[in-house]
Amino acid sequence: MSKQDLPDTGGAGNEAAAGLALMAAALLAMIVANSPLAPAYSDALHTRLSIGYPPFVLSKDALHWINDGLMAIFFFVVGLEIKRELAIGALSNRKTALLPVIAALGGMIVPAMIYSAINWGDAAAMRGWAIPAATDIAFAVGVLALLGSRVPVSLKIFLLALAITDDLGAIVIIALFYSSDLSWMSLLLAAVGLLVLWGFNRSNVTNVWPYILVGLVVWLCVLKSGVHATIAGVATALMIPISGGRGSTARPLETLEHALVPYVSFAIVPLFAFANAGVSLAGITPAHLLAPVPLGIALGLFAGKALGIYGFARTAIKSGLSEMPKGATNAQLFGVAVIGGIGFTMSLFIGTLAFPDPSRAADLRIGVLTGSILSAIAGYLILSQCHSRTAKSRT
Repeated sequence: MSKQDLPDTGGAGNEAAAGLALMAAALLAMIVANSPLAPAYSDALHTRLSIGYPPFVLSKDALHWINDGLMAIFFFVVGLEIKRELAIGALSNRKTALLPVIAALGGMIVPAMIYSAINWGDAAAMRGWAIPAATDIAFAVGVLALLGSRVPVSLKIFLLALAITDDLGAIVIIALFYSSDLSWMSLLLAAVGLLVLWGFNRSNVTNVWPYILVGLVVWLCVLKSGVHATIAGVATALMIPISGGRGSTARPLETLEHALVPYVSFAIVPLFAFANAGVSLAGITPAHLLAPVPLGIALGLFAGKALGIYGFARTAIKSGLSEMPKGATNAQLFGVAVIGGIGFTMSLFIGTLAFPDPSRAADLRIGVLTGSILSAIAGYLILSQCHSRTAKSRT
């Protein structure tokens, strides 16, 4: 990310504070979900909320409003960040931009291969091959935020771009392998909406409200299409103009980004963590980890992500296809690759699609939790150690 890192509202202190808020929300959710408050927590998340007037009413439970609605705003801000970096920032260089895409590809292929190797021959278990292929963008960025200035800005941009590419890849996987009732009419209407937004951009429309209003229509169409609605946030953001054209002082993209980042960092993302991290550990024992499904998930996230991301990235750098992130070392690149193994929410989401049978819930949870926690701790320690060694070498 850039110096206006997400989450960031004005410096390394706020960046770390946003990361701490995210971790605190996730921890609180785990405590509540494993306490006498668990029934109330579950009931609150499944409370039905409706907007609109009959017959045009959209009704979903609170959890879906958070995941499909509020997180679309998060992805919208992410899309603004990426567009700015692609246009005028560190990702404007082709070699720099290509690195996270190639790394993300490795981070999806290798974990899927590890899971498949462990579960080969079990047709039911093989449905979960994509579970360790996902990186949780909010949690991964949150862990990196805790390190503040100890991690080069170029690596933050790398991780954000990688996680976005990874999540978009996961959404494509969901659409192709875990969706059975896609609405092509809704997708067509969403495409028409994006075409309208593109027309606004080409016509140098700098007022942000037309983009927001049409963007809401695109979001609704994607929501109804069967594809995860957060993709609408990124797609809409890519249509926001950076400037108003020749002679104009308007900067629509920057205006929206600065207005939304504080709310995303300190409200939307922590709420998302609180709503999704509340996993009950009832009935889960350490022995579960040795079963093929949880073992495949945990090793896919912890080992597969690190090896896939780092291996593909180093190959791209050595071959000349891309360049090492500015100011970063190989050890730091590996540390970020390890953090990429935080699958958590997206992995849990794919897991519920792959294994709708409640009897698989314990295996899914222990695998995702183990792999994600190990990746978060190991990645943090590696990057902290890299910073300590760098500091010592300068003294």
